[in-house]
Amino acid sequence: MRSAEISRSTAETKISVAINLDGSGVYDNQTGVGFFDHMLDQLSRHALIDMTVRATGDLHIDDHHTVEDVGIALGKALAKAVGDKRGIRRYGSCLLPMDDALVRCALDLSGRPYLVWKVDVPTAKIGAFDTELVREFFTAFAMQGGITLHVEALDGFNSHHIVEAAFKAVAQALRMALEPDPRKADAIPSTKGTLSE
Repeated sequence: MRSAEISRSTAETKISVAINLDGSGVYDNQTGVGFFDHMLDQLSRHALIDMTVRATGDLHIDDHHTVEDVGIALGKALAKAVGDKRGIRRYGSCLLPMDDALVRCALDLSGRPYLVWKVDVPTAKIGAFDTELVREFFTAFAMQGGITLHVEALDGFNSHHIVEAAFKAVAQALRMALEPDPRKADAIPSTKGTLSE
């Protein structure tokens, strides 16, 4: 089973994450940041990754440390759970519509972290949530997960729709990349023979 648990504790946050890459999208995410929990639920459901996240952080300051540190922990958990990446498809992409919003995601579980983020969110907040934290989350997730991640909003005017479409697009692309390759189930999908360096 491709699963992992990660705990991370600092002076700013305490995070625990448990994931199962071969799940059915069952989630139980509690970070104290309501909109962020909703987005983590989308990530789990549409990637079919079972996910439990518990986070307590310095929310009296703002949500930044909690959101970023959950991204760090989730990225580490993904890297641990996928292991040497033997037998996976490696690449994934999605063009995801959500009402007015249209978001494109392409990713590579390359072991070489990189983020290209072309997502303009029209408003600074969605409810009480700072929309600039979406990029912070995906930066942390990609860097710790060893993911080359490109996300681009092609259309949209509603901030909630744009951000939710981004999470769903990443989820769908992850689902594709993590799926077993029926034609090469015994091979690491690289001519180098490794995706860990």
